[in-house]
Amino acid sequence: MSAVVAGERAPGLLGRSRAWIVGPGGLAATLACLVVIALMLAPLAATLLSSLKTSVEASAVPPTYLPSTLSLESYSRVLHYQAGLGTYLLNSFIVALLTILICLVLSVPAAYGLARFRLPAREAIFIVLLSAMMIPYQALLTPLYLMFSELGLANTHLGLAIVHAILQLPFSVYVMRNSFEAMPRELEEAAFIDGCSRLEILWRILLPLARPALVTVVLFAFVMSWNEFIGALIFMGRENLFTMPIMLVGVRQSRFGAIDWGTLQAGVVISMLPCLAIYLLLHRHYVSGFLNGAIK
Repeated sequence: MSAVVAGERAPGLLGRSRAWIVGPGGLAATLACLVVIALMLAPLAATLLSSLKTSVEASAVPPTYLPSTLSLESYSRVLHYQAGLGTYLLNSFIVALLTILICLVLSVPAAYGLARFRLPAREAIFIVLLSAMMIPYQALLTPLYLMFSELGLANTHLGLAIVHAILQLPFSVYVMRNSFEAMPRELEEAAFIDGCSRLEILWRILLPLARPALVTVVLFAFVMSWNEFIGALIFMGRENLFTMPIMLVGVRQSRFGAIDWGTLQAGVVISMLPCLAIYLLLHRHYVSGFLNGAIK
């Protein structure tokens, strides 16, 4: 009897869901989503089309929306700009990877300690750590540069990565701590009974479960380090150490101080590709980590 009732109810529920999708409310929501997607993609499409124009057409007033002829001369200028595109990409990748490594090495044990150990004034320590996010990091660059110059870390990839990690650590600890707190303590208790140490529990049990939060930390650290400009401009004084944001500022200059819009847009397109690639690779874990770890 229950099976018959369930069988009779299922078509009704399915019918109502289909009615919602194709009904006036569903169509309005779909249309609104399409409009938002179009608004988000329009600047990217305009950038891509501008990068495929000739220099004269890209700087034309009034601007043209579609290139009359497809041209790769802007990409050629970016490729051979001063030290070469490969040098700037490599510098950005090295700094971003070092930033990710520093954030993970420091944020994971700090977050685990704040989540699991009964430290005196634990919440106060956590609030003080998060309060660093409210300080404009531009105010820290001058004293950090003076300190790093004394330590020999200025004009080095490691020095710039440390600066980027300083900016990202509060958020990384916040995400990881919420992820650890969401895990049941019974898992650790069972591991203790089996003879595991704290380090083994963290490495073998908790970190695999915290993979979404780890991916979130990695993604945010990479994007922040890849796009950061002011710190890289101050800490990197040699051209062969410049990162992509600094290169984009230099490559846009044309004759007599004019802006070469085609070359600039080509550089922007190339600069977006690594961020887009890492997001597409990690977006499933990122969404899960953002919902479960970043929002408590």
